[in-house]
Amino acid sequence: MKMMTKGFASAMALTIGLSAAAKAEDVEVLHWWTSGGEAAALNVLKEDLASKGIGWVDMPVAGGGGEAAMTALRARVTAGDPPTAVQMLGFDIQDWAAEGALGNLDEVAAAEGWDNVIPGALQRFSKYDGHWIAAPVNVHSTNWVWINKAALDATGLGEPTNFDELVAVLDKMKEAGITPIAHGGQPWQDATVFDALVLAEGTDFYKSAFIDLDPAALGGEKMADAFTKLIKLRSYFDPNFSGRDWNLASAMVINGEAGMQFMGDWAKGEFLKAGKVPGTDFVCIRFPGTQGAVTFNSDQFAMFNVQGDAKKAAQAAMASAIESPTFQSAFNVVKGSVPARTDVPDTDFDDCGKKGIKDLAEANTAGTLFGSMAHGHAAPAAVKNATYDVITAAVNGEYADGAAAAKALADAVAAAQ
Repeated sequence: MKMMTKGFASAMALTIGLSAAAKAEDVEVLHWWTSGGEAAALNVLKEDLASKGIGWVDMPVAGGGGEAAMTALRARVTAGDPPTAVQMLGFDIQDWAAEGALGNLDEVAAAEGWDNVIPGALQRFSKYDGHWIAAPVNVHSTNWVWINKAALDATGLGEPTNFDELVAVLDKMKEAGITPIAHGGQPWQDATVFDALVLAEGTDFYKSAFIDLDPAALGGEKMADAFTKLIKLRSYFDPNFSGRDWNLASAMVINGEAGMQFMGDWAKGEFLKAGKVPGTDFVCIRFPGTQGAVTFNSDQFAMFNVQGDAKKAAQAAMASAIESPTFQSAFNVVKGSVPARTDVPDTDFDDCGKKGIKDLAEANTAGTLFGSMAHGHAAPAAVKNATYDVITAAVNGEYADGAAAAKALADAVAAAQ
């Protein structure tokens, strides 16, 4: 606690020092947190900054995977007018840093001791060439299943722990006239499901295929099996899945129209905003076969090169607010994610949140914590996009079988490198 107090005091001194030259201006923030649960979480940050006298100029760009936001960002930067801060994921942060477009947060990071409390897996993306360039807000894990508890209870079966048990539950839901899987047919959502299927083939395999990009793993039997299972899961989608936003798929599970959704833990924010209670109204489990392992992404706010002491003071204040342990807890309780700091207690988190924090710590210790391919934390954007194309083609029935899809994936990744 003394260390946290000292860090807070240092951060305040830093902000005051910057503000002595010029009062911090408003922050202009580009993001894609536009769903109900996401917007509620974002308000925690807005209100925190407002309490420090810093206004918020909102630049929301809808689209759950952030592709539209990155297009809007490119236009702003090309025009020589970058926002103060931009929500960003994984390799996108590194790509912008390589262009020399990002600012430097070393001073506030040193004052608050970020190196000691932010996991190395996140620092891989928060730093470039040894310098802090972004402030991580959270850690989302992506290999979750969200199940309507009444629908699960109606099957007479327990929570599935492997693929065969999952299929048995889905079949029972289908027999009962409920859509078994709520899915949104967008490339990043297709890839989120496939990510979990690949992880279920084994943690060593996931690393070989999606992080090391080993051609033999990408085109081999285990990848073919993952695609075969993806094609099987596709048979449990409703006919109107194409183009559906992820939060609308969540609403189907919340309202009892569908049995389950395969989605990252940002989905929990939608359940909570709808007044649903973990264990009572819905169940959260790891994707069957991935217990003990975690794929993650981390929302971070990258700070762009801005001119003037006032704008830099605003960036420092925003970065400091983001990394405050109090904010990390308050924000992630609402968002559905877990803190980006290792020293934040789980006291205020619900059962799914406590499980998420515990799973993350255990996976980090066991070496089974992996950046998600589907969410830009396993490989650069060109490779990620190549996997998207093949995965979505498989969902849409464009390959004869899993083996053909695996071969297409190996060829596509090779061409993208």
